[in-house]
Amino acid sequence: MRRLRSSTVVLGGMGVLAATITACGSEPDKRCVDPLTREELPSYECQSGGGSDDDNGSTHRGSYYYGGSVRDRKVSGGSFDKTAVDTGGFGCSGTGGG
Repeated sequence: MRRLRSSTVVLGGMGVLAATITACGSEPDKRCVDPLTREELPSYECQSGGGSDDDNGSTHRGSYYYGGSVRDRKVSGGSFDKTAVDTGGFGCSGTGGG
């Protein structure tokens, strides 16, 4: 019977652990969106927090939208609240850890 080297076992285990951590800690997709029309906007429309004046006095009309999908430049299936979006992943529970 063939025995695996300890380094092979350790490296294989580290790969599985890394995949699990990455899947559980992954961030949902983030898009800049007009909150009224749900139309996807360029990212600079959200860079100062959305709907507020920046140092130059220009107003940004977008807010970040998390998760969901885009079809015909309109978003659906996500949320403006990052914590409301389930990132899923292997071995993850729907509740926060701590």
